[in-house]
Amino acid sequence: MMNLSLPFIFKQPATTADLTQVYAIIPFLNVLFTYGMETAYFRFSQTEDRKHLYNTLSLSIFITTVLFTLCLYFFRTDISDVAGLDKHPQYISWMCWIIFFDTLATLPFAKLRQEGRPRKYAFVRVAGIVVNILVVVFFLAFVPSYLKTHPNSFFLLIYNKYDPISYYLVGNLCGSIFTFLLLWKEFKDLRFRFDAGLWKKVMNYSYPLIIVGLGGMINDMLSRLVYRHVVDVSPEQADKELGIFGNLYRLAVIVTVMIQAFRMAAEPFFFNRSKEENAAKTYARVMKFFVIACCFMFLFIGLYRDVLQWVITINSKEWGEGIYIVPILAMGNIFLGIYYNLSIWYKLTDKNMYGAIITIGGAAITVILNIILIPQWHYLGAAIATFACYFLMMLVSYSLGQKFYPVPYPRKKLIAYLLIVIFLYLLHRGLLKIWDNQWFNVISATALLTLFALFISKVEKKEFQKLPLIGRFYKPPLESTIDLSPVSDKKT
Repeated sequence: MMNLSLPFIFKQPATTADLTQVYAIIPFLNVLFTYGMETAYFRFSQTEDRKHLYNTLSLSIFITTVLFTLCLYFFRTDISDVAGLDKHPQYISWMCWIIFFDTLATLPFAKLRQEGRPRKYAFVRVAGIVVNILVVVFFLAFVPSYLKTHPNSFFLLIYNKYDPISYYLVGNLCGSIFTFLLLWKEFKDLRFRFDAGLWKKVMNYSYPLIIVGLGGMINDMLSRLVYRHVVDVSPEQADKELGIFGNLYRLAVIVTVMIQAFRMAAEPFFFNRSKEENAAKTYARVMKFFVIACCFMFLFIGLYRDVLQWVITINSKEWGEGIYIVPILAMGNIFLGIYYNLSIWYKLTDKNMYGAIITIGGAAITVILNIILIPQWHYLGAAIATFACYFLMMLVSYSLGQKFYPVPYPRKKLIAYLLIVIFLYLLHRGLLKIWDNQWFNVISATALLTLFALFISKVEKKEFQKLPLIGRFYKPPLESTIDLSPVSDKKT
């Protein structure tokens, strides 16, 4: 499931509060619906017959998905009341079906990743996103304009002008259904054969991952779930602040996309390389490139913060409130990405319970800090809670990982890179205090970004030379092939 909503097109941030709430609930349900089967598939595909494993896990997920979805749908009214969505109970119905189709697509996507079929994987993912976008654009851009000139059109029967934001969920559902249909070949190959012994073995491995997933969702989503309940303002102001905070969080989406892309490729890669002699060195190298990529993304978000603010405030200046928290959220998400990279140690050594303990600890920190900080500092309090949680989880995971599965990460170099980009961001904000000029803002941001790129290019020159595409730009010029030896006097 991918949330592609861009609520900045709405002038009133409070109108997006319920949508933010729904997209904070969905990840929790995704964890429960998939219960670690994706990671378990990668783990046991190294030792078990893959077709047999795929059939067993797919049948398990199909049965539980149907049961869980029916339960959700039956109690949808109660859920909407508890979640504070009593004004929009239909959101829960849309949510049920989104989760249903997304869950059924989990193992087929894992199968494509395990088999090394990136083209189909990317095509199906992108196709689902495109359908999502087209449906949203159709209902929020085309239909309203068309109805102004054709008031008696058929579209009047299917368009709800009083709740236009619900079409983000409709678009999400259409994208999920289309994705499910494109994976039909992977479903067609299924055989309804269930191995109870294998299933028990898999569940013993995967059940701690449910705790890991739920704890991770608490760390990621809790601030949005509890914001309206702990902030000390009027309900109307709370809705406004939640809408703004939820959508400011999306501005860190560049780092989040990087993390998601990494996770999609990393798990099968790490498991497949686990038996190699130099696996640990490979993992360390992957970490370095990941951190470098994240540093560039942090600088892009931080240095061009004012440009992003200008874009999101075209319709309403209110969207720009709290923009200063975006770099904090972005750096927090970098720590989360590093944690995901580090977490391979407990997945490879079958010590998933350690991951569960780390995540529970992070969740406890998140709960405490959100309750304490949000009433006092509002957006900033929620951002600090996210930053602190992921930072501490990263440190603990690194310490334990080096004990159970040592990897020679270039620790000093990576810390230096992170500190440098933070310094460059703060330097840029300091320069703007001296001269707050629009052109100077953009030019100085570009200069600092270029400076960091040149620095990385020089420090990591040897590494870049080994890369298949970038490496050719670092090769020394070819030696001259012209023969400069004296010309022979011998006549031909």
